[in-house]
Amino acid sequence: MDIKFGTSGWRGIIGEDFTYDNVRIATQAIADIVNEETNNSASIIIGYDTRFMSEDFAKACASVLAGNGIKVLLCKRDTPTPVLAYEIIRLKLTGGINFTASHNPYLYNGIKYSPSWGGPALPETTKKIEELCATIDKSSIKKLPFEEGVKNKLIEFYNPRPAYLRRIKQLINFKALKKAKIKVAVDVLHGTANDYLDSLLDEAGIKQKTINKNRDTMFGGHAPEPSEENLKDLFKIVKNESCKLGLATDGDADRFGIIDSNGTFITPNQVIPILFYHLNKTRGWTGIVARSVMTTHLIDKLAAKLNVEVIETPVGFKYIGDVMVNHPKEFIIGGEESGGLTIRGHIPEKDGILACLLMAEAVAMNKKSVAALLKDIEKLTGKVWTARLNFHLPVPVMEAFRTKLKETPIDEFAGIKIQKKITIDGDKFILDDNNWIGFRLSGTEPVVRVYAESDSQNKLNKILKAGRNFVYGK
Repeated sequence: MDIKFGTSGWRGIIGEDFTYDNVRIATQAIADIVNEETNNSASIIIGYDTRFMSEDFAKACASVLAGNGIKVLLCKRDTPTPVLAYEIIRLKLTGGINFTASHNPYLYNGIKYSPSWGGPALPETTKKIEELCATIDKSSIKKLPFEEGVKNKLIEFYNPRPAYLRRIKQLINFKALKKAKIKVAVDVLHGTANDYLDSLLDEAGIKQKTINKNRDTMFGGHAPEPSEENLKDLFKIVKNESCKLGLATDGDADRFGIIDSNGTFITPNQVIPILFYHLNKTRGWTGIVARSVMTTHLIDKLAAKLNVEVIETPVGFKYIGDVMVNHPKEFIIGGEESGGLTIRGHIPEKDGILACLLMAEAVAMNKKSVAALLKDIEKLTGKVWTARLNFHLPVPVMEAFRTKLKETPIDEFAGIKIQKKITIDGDKFILDDNNWIGFRLSGTEPVVRVYAESDSQNKLNKILKAGRNFVYGK
């Protein structure tokens, strides 16, 4: 099969395409690249999430790396993606390999590869991995028996947790959290944030109740994604036990989910501006904010009021990470509407644990609910209405739409003239200062995602209707 890396690595169905053989092929390709780049002096950290067989795939990977003479730090337990990213940078490693399918359903597993800069591999690297995978025969893979690798000290069991916890305590105002004495509910969705997010909250003196801490390779029957529909138990606890916040992370703890004290789900398109506002107000940070192309322009409106530059990137956190690495002193925050963010001084990778703690800090320091903080922003910017729709199309309809986007001249949507077209990732049409619509086609399945934003719900509905008609050729 073809091993293809998407926005967050290679993913496949366990036992069907995500197999030991294919894992070893992908690992050999990575080993070839890093040995060429480092003159055979590479060192790689390997992590894994709580999915079925993740630790076994990690051991198979370690055997191949050891067979190629690469020093391996193998995590002792399931480990969040941001923790691995931090250790790559802190220890100046060649890179990291994480076995995770993040927020995808239980039947998937995957490989995330991060080079020495700590962020997800950029397209030029993943393309090279894919090309090498196509040329590798399983009989040519170099591997060392796992026990022999351990005995020869090429494979070392490693605990990255203490260093990461220390770093988070430097980034978050624990003094303010202790003083506020707020109560929160937490759902780690049977994922890797267990004993990370809840432990940090305990250290901060925050009364917390954490659910779904146990390993469940079926994730309770739904995907480990901190979306509104998957956090019903957390909603109940927040409301029934009068919590200030509900905090959630996905399977590998790089995405976040936030619930306000009144039981309202706070979307990433609201969380990112709130935390940007908080960092500017309480820390005086100015400079640059990065957001992906389909993420809310509420960020832009706020940035204009605060005299901050906005950099728009393609979809995929590696691009936001790239902005951060290139502007380390100016970077304030970067985020995506899919639920990932990072801040100045941290890692060029999504961190759901940091996001949750930063929201707790914002509520504690401002002595306001999330909704009240959002209202403060809207007083500066005006209200913004945002929506995203997913259309699962028959393949012929998908192909017809793909052709239509390329070849059909488009002048307006919902009676609003198009002012500008942005094509850095998908097709985004700026209608005027307050309205836009975007279309992004999945590269792996017949799905079209439609994003839209307006200054009124009524206008948004009209734009979405026009977008739907455009997708279906009406």
